[in-house]
This record gives sequence, C-alpha cells and structure tokens, in this order.
Amino acid sequence: MLKKSILSLIISFGFSFIGNSQIVASGVASDKIIDEIIAQVGDNPILLSDVEAQRIQLKSEGQPVDDKTNCFLLEELLYQNLLLNQAKIDSIEMSDGQVNAEMENRLRTLEQQIGSREKLEQFYGKTYTQIKEEFREIIRDRLLSQEMERQIVADLEISPNDVKTFYKSIPEDSLPYINEKIAIQQIVIYPKITQASRNAVIEKLKGWKEDFKSGSRSFSAVATIHSEDQGSAKEGGKIEATRGMMVKPFEAAAFALEVGQISDVVETQYGYHIIQLESRKGDDYTVRHILLTPEIGRQELRDAATLMDECFARLKRNEITWDQAVKEYSEDDDTRQNQGNLSNPYTGEQYWDVSNINQIDPQIFGLVNGLETGEVSSPGLYTDMRSRKEGVRVVRINNRTEPHTANLKDDYNFIKKAAKNSKKEELIKDWVNSKVGKTYVRFDEKYASCDFRYAWK
Repeated sequence: MLKKSILSLIISFGFSFIGNSQIVASGVASDKIIDEIIAQVGDNPILLSDVEAQRIQLKSEGQPVDDKTNCFLLEELLYQNLLLNQAKIDSIEMSDGQVNAEMENRLRTLEQQIGSREKLEQFYGKTYTQIKEEFREIIRDRLLSQEMERQIVADLEISPNDVKTFYKSIPEDSLPYINEKIAIQQIVIYPKITQASRNAVIEKLKGWKEDFKSGSRSFSAVATIHSEDQGSAKEGGKIEATRGMMVKPFEAAAFALEVGQISDVVETQYGYHIIQLESRKGDDYTVRHILLTPEIGRQELRDAATLMDECFARLKRNEITWDQAVKEYSEDDDTRQNQGNLSNPYTGEQYWDVSNINQIDPQIFGLVNGLETGEVSSPGLYTDMRSRKEGVRVVRINNRTEPHTANLKDDYNFIKKAAKNSKKEELIKDWVNSKVGKTYVRFDEKYASCDFRYAWK
C-alpha cells in the first residue's frame, strides 16, 4: 500500500524519487505496513499511508520533519480532496487524451530522475503499462483538482497599487534576501551531417522494414537491440500515446497507418524512424518504433569546432558584436531569434540563481563559473538536454544582479508574483471555508489539535 501511496504522491505532486519504502512509526522503521482511513472528504477517503508517503518524501529531500508536519500534510490532502469533490459536483471533465498526455509527460520525467524505466519498474514491481493503468485515475483526479482551483482564481487580477500595498505591508526585517542572479546567452553550432551518413541510416531502416515484412526479423527484437530511443527500446520500441503528445511528423505517420502496417522512413528532429501501428482508438494509439540517428564523423565535429573558434576569435577582437554573432553563427532554434538568451528551464525566466545553477544545468555551471559580465566563455562541447544533439557552444554573461534585500525597483516582478500568491491564498481560504459547511468532512480525533489554515472543524 505504501509503495502505491509513494508513487501516487510522486505522480501527483512531484518527481523526487523515494528510496525508502517502509512506514515510519514512532521513529522506528518497520516492514509491517498497517493502513487506515484517517480522514474523508465527500466520498474520498484519505489514508494514513498517504500522509506517511509525503512525510518520507520530505525526509528524503532533507527538509525538517516534526510533530506539526502530519498536520500540514493532512491539510494539503484535505484541500486537494475538497477541490476534487467540488469538481465532480460541478461536472468538470477531463478527456482521456488530456489524462494520457499528462501521464506520459510525468512518467517520462520521473524515469529521468530515477535513472531509467527499468529502475521505475523494479521499484514498483510492475511493468510500465501496469503502472500507467493503476495510476491513470490518480492523474485524472489531480487534473480535476487543478482545474477546479484554476476556476476559483480565474478572475484574479493584481494592479500596481496592489503590489505596492503588499510590499509596504511586509516588515522591513522580513523582506526576502535575493541571491545573486545571472542572465546567460549562448551560441551553438552543430556538426553538419553528411548526406552519406543520412543515406546509410535510411537504407538500414528500409532493409529492416523488408525483413519485417518477410518475417525474417522481429520488429520488437530489432527495436530492443538497435533503437536509439532508450526510453522505449527496453519495451521493444513500444510507445502508448495520445494525439498531440509526439512531434508532428511522427504523429502524422502513425495516424496514416493501418493496424500492423509499417511506415516508410520518417524524419523528425530526433533522427529517422520506422513506425508500426499496434492499435488505435480515437485519439489514443500504441505503436512500436525504431529510432536511428546519422553518425557524426570526427571531421564534421572538427569543422563545427573550427567554425566556433572563428566566431570566438572575432568576438575577442571586437570585429563582431554578440548580437551579430548570434545571427551569423548560432544554430540553436530556441535562442537564435532572442539574442541567444537562455531561459531557466524551471522558472521560464532569463535569470538563473547562482546558488543552484549547478543543480539545474551542470554544463552551464562549468562554463559560466568565474566569468565576468559581458565575458564570453571559451568554446566547449555541448549536448542539448532535450534533443540529445551534440554540438559546440560558447556562453556569455549578459547581466548579473548583486545579492540584496528585495525592493520594488529591482524586484518588481518577484514582488508582484508574491502579491498575487497572497491574494490567491485569500480567495482560496474564503472558498474553502464556504464549502466546508456544505461538504462531509471528517478526520481522526488525534488531528483535532492541529492548527489548520482553513476552518475544517
């Protein structure tokens, strides 16, 4: 039961992997798992193992856990279940396509954090398909709760006067301290793939397709051994998806197939594929695919490095500005049209907190560590985290903020976000307190002394 609760928690709220699968009672680990219903909202029960799973996760992340922690965790679960209960009353719906897309995205992220799909399966003791089936409704409930919360705060607006009032309401000694942050730019050059290399991959895939048609080879066996999509290779190239999840060329090819049919070679940003359709129902489909990428020769990599050296030298001699260099040399589609500005993948903002930049992108940390504002790093090898393409790049510190106490001039957007969150909390508190009297809510007496934010009692 606890493993289910742990994975439910990971899927619903976050992606930090839990290595300990034992319930902790009175500070002593035990292999004997005892579960019970400790609270209920409407028809939705809350289990002891739900709270324990979250408590274990907090411990694994090094966060402090004390006697008040269970009260905090229980209230979060009460709130999520109140949202879910109201979503059902209001007949809010989530399509299977939305649920499946969210399921795939979250499990893929979880795979990356745990290390592999195999490790995820080993931890849970089930196949990837069984995990998805078991937790599909958990994802659906989570999405319904999120949509209900979105509707509660949909009309929330924040004005400049609201921001100013909020800022002035914070005692001076309570104003947050803002760490040093840097804005980063990059220029990326990818090795040119020769037509001979492309042709070699295409011919190999075409040859395998003929072998599959004749029955001399097994599609799943070849995918397991040769496909470069590590996420699906261990499943014989199997992917379960819904419309909108995969890149357009891949999806167009999949929907053009009949069950059992194998596609021609399909080119995407990730390489070259052949795809076999196993089943399709509405927007949901199951395929097997094999991915191959053309080899990059040493000469092609040297050519890319030589071109980057040329760019770097021209920048150093001030023969070309940074903006000109980005337009002339950079081949990174995500940053080329934006002066090379690199967004933080977690916040979406262009500033990176120097205190955790190494955890977000170790490649970036190694390049920018020690650079001054306006300085450009020496060329270095680079692997795009999303497409896995290898290239060469230089990075530049575009701007740097000094550590300081938050103020309206330098941190307006940060304070605006905090002000909006505060106003959101007020709206949610009013909503919760208005619904509790109309909803069946109960929790065990042992939680009666909890200092809850909302009026559950």
